[in-house]
Amino acid sequence: MYRARVVGCGAALPARRVTNAELAETIDTSEEWITQRSGIRERRIAGEGEKTSDLAIAAAQAALSRAGISGSDLDLIVLATTTPDQTFPATAVRVQAALGMTKGAAFDVQAVCSGFVYALSVADSMIRTGQMQTALVIGAETFTRLLDWTDRSTCVLFGDGAGAVVLQAVQVERGAGGRGILSTHLHSDGRYQDKLYTDGGPSSTGSVGQVRMDGREVFKHAVANLAAAAAEALAANGLSPAEIDWVVPHQANRRIIEEVGRQLDLPKEKIVLTLDRHGNTSAASIPLALAEAVSDGRIKQGDLVLLDAMGGGLTWGSALIRW
Repeated sequence: MYRARVVGCGAALPARRVTNAELAETIDTSEEWITQRSGIRERRIAGEGEKTSDLAIAAAQAALSRAGISGSDLDLIVLATTTPDQTFPATAVRVQAALGMTKGAAFDVQAVCSGFVYALSVADSMIRTGQMQTALVIGAETFTRLLDWTDRSTCVLFGDGAGAVVLQAVQVERGAGGRGILSTHLHSDGRYQDKLYTDGGPSSTGSVGQVRMDGREVFKHAVANLAAAAAEALAANGLSPAEIDWVVPHQANRRIIEEVGRQLDLPKEKIVLTLDRHGNTSAASIPLALAEAVSDGRIKQGDLVLLDAMGGGLTWGSALIRW
């Protein structure tokens, strides 16, 4: 029986930093309004010509360096993104070429803000079945390219960035404890696809479209689904909320995150937040926050780490990792 263990994390952010005060100069809003409603103070925005693959490659290289391996050692790349470089081929194959990986497989996964948890689940499943030994899972977005900069309800929320983790297979006896990904849990409900979407696409309008959101409905579903997915992961492993060392949630909105924490009776000190500096980076948000918490020493070997996300679709899911 194989289990996937995280052996390296990496992150990449565009150089351009945009504060709420800067946005308030061109949009009908205020610095205080954005902060109070979302918890966001600033975000990074990709520069002209800076692609999703550029951020993904930088995050991947950082993760590989920390894992002490090279791209040629990889069997698999799963890249979660809503903003690929091109309609095809997959952005993952651009990353594959840049890293010098010539074997195995590389492909994209699209589940919007839940994308990293979905990609992690796919890679974990392939490692568990013995198909792959070493995998790179990336969340990367240039999400600001999808924004309507006249819509203050959405354009102030998002940012760009990338995060990555390297997984390696370890052999464990069935039923044994130990480090690694303990379980992943994925869900979707297409009845709510019109609550968060883009108003375009290659087969409908021929353009990528712009983000549209029913904020009240998304908030309601986010709280319920994130709390349920977290509880599901704990129940599947016979664990209680008190045993969690760290929660690394999708960084969408501080009020959503705090309400989910209250429902799970988790103290704020156990929740990793980068929302104030990164905004909502969609599929990149969890691996960006994860990389930061590992890098600064908060997440340590043996810690129980819960990942929790929800995105358009609606999609949602969770993963439980013994670090």
